[in-house]
Amino acid sequence: MAIDIKELMKKVQRIRIVSRRPAEAYLSGDYKSVFKGRGIEFDEVREYITGDDIRSIDWNVTARMGHPFVKQYREERELTVLFIVDVSGSQVFGSTGRTKAEVAAELTCLLALSAEKNHDRIGLLLANDRVFKYLSPRKGRNAVMRLVREVLAAQEYGGSTDLAMVLRFAGQVLKRRSIIFIVSDFMCEDFSLELGIVAGRHDVICCIVSDPLEETLPRAGLIPVVDPESGKFMLLDSSSSKVRSEWEKNRKERLEKLRTLFKSLGIDSVKISTAAPFISELRKLFMERQLKMYRRIARL
Repeated sequence: MAIDIKELMKKVQRIRIVSRRPAEAYLSGDYKSVFKGRGIEFDEVREYITGDDIRSIDWNVTARMGHPFVKQYREERELTVLFIVDVSGSQVFGSTGRTKAEVAAELTCLLALSAEKNHDRIGLLLANDRVFKYLSPRKGRNAVMRLVREVLAAQEYGGSTDLAMVLRFAGQVLKRRSIIFIVSDFMCEDFSLELGIVAGRHDVICCIVSDPLEETLPRAGLIPVVDPESGKFMLLDSSSSKVRSEWEKNRKERLEKLRTLFKSLGIDSVKISTAAPFISELRKLFMERQLKMYRRIARL
């Protein structure tokens, strides 16, 4: 199916307008305070003054000069941010007027605008059971809009999700420590080994995109259900309380399994729904990350 360029650019412009104000008003400050640079690097030494941390004393210079000198450091501010966006078949589903793919594009745009305002380098990896497109990290507003355009224009939404393969690819192309946002419904085979390897080198945040109908079946008699990734068809009797209960139970267990995995690997996660704005969820995530950062500093 050919891409309707005019319609595509309307969608890109709409998402840019919808995302720009929240990014500037709410998230940019949170983003900057939560996502620090890759580390700190040595800048210079200066004479010790009362109140300086004695742990920063440069003993070699102090011995040569005969009085105390301390090391000064500066933060490496520039970050590399990679968005891994799921374009598998399940992403085209939506029961609320928005598909999971559209919500993923909005989320990517919002976070990318925050990263761009912080002068970070931004890249994109679109994948299902193969790498569909990879844009190496770049700076600038044009890089942000290209990301959104590529997510919306993906014409190969379909197939299954292979996050294990995607994470191996990301590990190969990222040569420096980066922030990785994985935007997916995580409906896939086990990827825990590859996630653990990538999380050991990079700061990974998992954004779980969901739809209300995936969590709770309405009472509507026989419902035809097709798995968009496998093509498997079934009829569900939603008038049965047992069927509805089993559906909800399976969904909750899957989410809990994901969250347990992320927590065990020290990975932060946030759940995003097609049915509601997600600014508050992102701000909550950032606040939780900030609290953890303060606790680590307090233990030093």
